Amino acid sequence: MTLIPLAMRDGVNASCVALPNLDQGGTVLAFLQQRFPNVATEVWLARMGAGEVVDEHGVAVRADDVLAGRLGLHLYYYRDVPNETVIPFQASVIYENEHLLVADKPHFLPVMPAGEYLQQTLLVRLRREYDLPELTPLHRIDRETAGLVMFAKQESVRGAYQALFRERRIHKHYEALAPWRPEYAYPLEHQARMQESTDFFRMQEVAGEANSHTIIEVMEHNDAWARYVLSPISGKRHQLRVHMAALGMPLLYDSLYPHKRPVNTGDYAQPLQLLAKSIRFTDPISQQACEFVSQRQLLPLPAVGFQDVCP
Repeated sequence: MTLIPLAMRDGVNASCVALPNLDQGGTVLAFLQQRFPNVATEVWLARMGAGEVVDEHGVAVRADDVLAGRLGLHLYYYRDVPNETVIPFQASVIYENEHLLVADKPHFLPVMPAGEYLQQTLLVRLRREYDLPELTPLHRIDRETAGLVMFAKQESVRGAYQALFRERRIHKHYEALAPWRPEYAYPLEHQARMQESTDFFRMQEVAGEANSHTIIEVMEHNDAWARYVLSPISGKRHQLRVHMAALGMPLLYDSLYPHKRPVNTGDYAQPLQLLAKSIRFTDPISQQACEFVSQRQLLPLPAVGFQDVCP
């Protein structure tokens, strides 16, 4: 267990950055300015003046401290998001025992603090509401995706539950709305090689040995749309969205992998039609069979064609 020299504040752990291994020259302030160009110098000076930037030994650093005296160490600091946008949707907790908590997340709420989201995240909200400082997500779903997220309540049990995901002993099923493609035979198994795209944060399918695998089934359909059940066998980032788009079935209101750009990512009336609907596994501690089902619902099947919904 890594010891963090700054205590959790308002449900958020201190952030950490590794100092470069430089033999000479450069100050802590200069490094932070270069590493975080979007953070004003005055912000770093204020944080250091308040003793809120420390090394891994808990020693407060000063702006003019030289890097050469702190080789191989890390800096810890409290991050703030001024004027953070309030996400007007609430998660619900559908299960809780001594070790585990299962939340049903709404669309648009991030799981973890990152970028422009800090307090307005599922993890921080749950830590504060349930007074669970060790609460840790066992997996993640995209901010745009709704549905189930599992959390370990104590550091001591996290590894046992994470092994379920690592060893593929978790069975997850998603629901999605996408164009109906009658030319495919269902259930459809799609395997492909995925890697990062040159377009920031997006993934893509490329030639090569498959490293991702999804099973696609159909719940219902009309002439233009279908409600699919997507079962990821592997767990690549954006896997379901990338696979469906590659098959000519881009998910309704997908801003990253759409049929046509752009989709308004800030429009709460157009949530990505992807829902982490169910999770099934054997609890590694109690050895009891567990299955949880999201109470959230996607939209009804549109009555008009794709070009009318996503012009």
